[in-house]
Amino acid sequence: MNIRPATIGDLKQLVKLEQIHLNDELGDGSQDYGLDGQTFDESELKELIERHWICVAEKEVADNLSAEPGDILGYVIAGRWAFFESWPIYRNILKNIKTLSIEGQALSIRNSCQYGPIWIKKECRGQGIFEALVAGITMQVKADFSYMLTFIAEDNLGSFTAHTKKASMQVLDYFTFDDRDYYLLALST
Repeated sequence: MNIRPATIGDLKQLVKLEQIHLNDELGDGSQDYGLDGQTFDESELKELIERHWICVAEKEVADNLSAEPGDILGYVIAGRWAFFESWPIYRNILKNIKTLSIEGQALSIRNSCQYGPIWIKKECRGQGIFEALVAGITMQVKADFSYMLTFIAEDNLGSFTAHTKKASMQVLDYFTFDDRDYYLLALST
């Protein structure tokens, strides 16, 4: 598997994956929640590739993974707050960011960015792709930001466990937005 920054050549595949798997990160699928700001269209993905960060896990020829060489097996997104601030849930997070700190450091829009969503092909999960993608996006972001922030729905135990155990993200806050509860997590880059 090859972990690398996304390129414009990945755009069509990312658009397709985003459409197919748009609700994977929202929870266990037992409830029909809508969430603004977590699905990206082609122009937004293009902007993320060109001006922010997308890290992909790509199948290589020798991998024993169920995909064709060159297929994207997973991806993770990170971006500056200016990209996300038009969506209400991110405005809610930004409204409270000044009150939060990690490792004794106050958080701000200057020292942090939004991380996520992250998606991994179901049949490829549990094979180290999650950890590799988090490490890859961290390497891309660290020159610009000290911290990455994300939110995870309270009922999405799989994602919460992966982020707190495998990525060592710290819970900073717990908040409710549109009648749904979320954890706000951070990772030092």
